Amino acid sequence: MENLVFHQIGVIKTPYTSSAPYQPVENDDQEFYLDVDDRYVQGLKDLDSFNYIYVIYYIDRLKDIPQMLVAPPWAYGRDVGVFASRSPGRPNPIGLSVVRIRKIFGNRVYTSGLDVFDGTPLLDIKPYIKDLDSKIDANHGWIEASDDAEHLALHIQGIPHDY
Repeated sequence: MENLVFHQIGVIKTPYTSSAPYQPVENDDQEFYLDVDDRYVQGLKDLDSFNYIYVIYYIDRLKDIPQMLVAPPWAYGRDVGVFASRSPGRPNPIGLSVVRIRKIFGNRVYTSGLDVFDGTPLLDIKPYIKDLDSKIDANHGWIEASDDAEHLALHIQGIPHDY
């Protein structure tokens, strides 16, 4: 197979150094931003006209060899295929998060809560477009068949809860 090369366009700044949430937490009031390299700042023009963006990043701190079967930590030991999960341990360690744009100032895109470690390499930013990216018939896949689907849905959505 051919080797692919990606170029980092910036770095993601978060308060997380040793653990991070499983999914973005929109109402997290800590500081989150994308520090875009100066040579790409012109590419931010009009990005602030969107409410949400996709943040695409390189998961650079994986220690384990990716497995094709994974057990999501909130799925009570159920094994699923890595492609049927949101596990960070993937054949290509590329992460994707949807976050709200709070403001853009210079080369910084301030966002709602991100689910990545501080210093994570930023690969790309794309606008989240309502009619293209919101699919009315989307579902929860294998989670819907779980005995505790409502509880698992809280984990999937990154909603903090006590049980």
